[in-house]
Amino acid sequence: MHSSAVFLIEFGCLILGLGLLGRLAGRFSFSPIPLYLLAGLAFGEGGLLPMVASEDFVAIGAEIGVILLLLMLGLEYTATDLVSNLKTHYPAGVVDAVLNALPGAVLALLLGWGPVAAVVLAGVTWVSSSGVIAKVLGELGRLGNRETPAILSILVLEDLSMAVYLPIVTALLAGVGLAAGAVTLAIALGVATLVLVLAVRYGRHVSRFVSSDDPEKLLLVVLGVTLVVAGLAQQLQVSAAVGAFLVGIALSGEVAEGATSLLAPLRDLFAAVFFVFFGLHTDPASIPPVLLPALALAAVTTATKIATGYWAARRAGIGPKGRWRAGGTLVARGEFSIVIAGLAVTAGIEPSLGPLATAYVLILVLLGPLTARYTEPVATALTGRLRRRNATSRGSTTPAPPGAHETIDDQDIVGRT
Repeated sequence: MHSSAVFLIEFGCLILGLGLLGRLAGRFSFSPIPLYLLAGLAFGEGGLLPMVASEDFVAIGAEIGVILLLLMLGLEYTATDLVSNLKTHYPAGVVDAVLNALPGAVLALLLGWGPVAAVVLAGVTWVSSSGVIAKVLGELGRLGNRETPAILSILVLEDLSMAVYLPIVTALLAGVGLAAGAVTLAIALGVATLVLVLAVRYGRHVSRFVSSDDPEKLLLVVLGVTLVVAGLAQQLQVSAAVGAFLVGIALSGEVAEGATSLLAPLRDLFAAVFFVFFGLHTDPASIPPVLLPALALAAVTTATKIATGYWAARRAGIGPKGRWRAGGTLVARGEFSIVIAGLAVTAGIEPSLGPLATAYVLILVLLGPLTARYTEPVATALTGRLRRRNATSRGSTTPAPPGAHETIDDQDIVGRT
């Protein structure tokens, strides 16, 4: 009875604290993810108030949080949208992967962590935070901008790539041999392909089977199917997250909309628990030694993400201002980076990887909204100054009228809401 009471008190204080932190983040219009991570550091080993009784329950809640995060991502896309994006925007996805995964892999190898840690850290630096970026686009009123589809296409391709990347990481962390790893990857690709084909051809029938006018029944069926599929996927060493993502893709129409509205509060709750759980397994004293590498990696990958967005928007025919906005918006990292790092922390491959990922995400989840807002005006000002300096060096004596050297990007604001 005593341990049960301690559990209720600990877990109740944790949830109450998360609610207050979420309200604080909302008041200042920034993502609550860094506050959740800091809460985990405070309640973990070496923190201010270490948790004992409720840690096992928090671990289960964290796993459910990952599953719900991936399910909700899958619900945002139909199979047709994914196939269309893959065909149209795959060059941007390739550029994104090369520019942003490579710095993480190189740093891990330079630190002597080995190839498995290099693959993991590559994923941490590769994937932008869909949740943070969607919130920033809404707050800045850019959902209707012409560059927004280019941003979303990159995010979609990153999410789809996780269906291949996560099984690879799971196999590497499990230490299986080359043959077993190849079998695991083949199963993952086969299942993903099968789900996409079924969703494209028979998505209506699947949604009709799950559909219900009663919100309670719809919630129970969708959540039950997701957990069963996630468990089966994990049993096959494919990754529970991939299974949940594929369930989300298979559902469409009114079912997806209804499930999204019903599951959103659960997703937010368990996702917050997940971020806390990750912080619980990171000793605060282990962060200062990796702070400089984290800052260096954040600086490099901020530049590479801006370059990625700029290139993708340019390829889509967007003007210079829209290109800079697209690049600055993609900088934020968040939930996926922590999910990937969490797999490595659980497997225990490199003690410093968790602290480095925590510091890295804390930096970029705070920096991301700032780069989204200020990259374009700063780049425009610097470009204008450089042009005026070049005109002066060529001997121009007649000052250009204000705005003469600026491009009017009418196409960047068409359709803005």
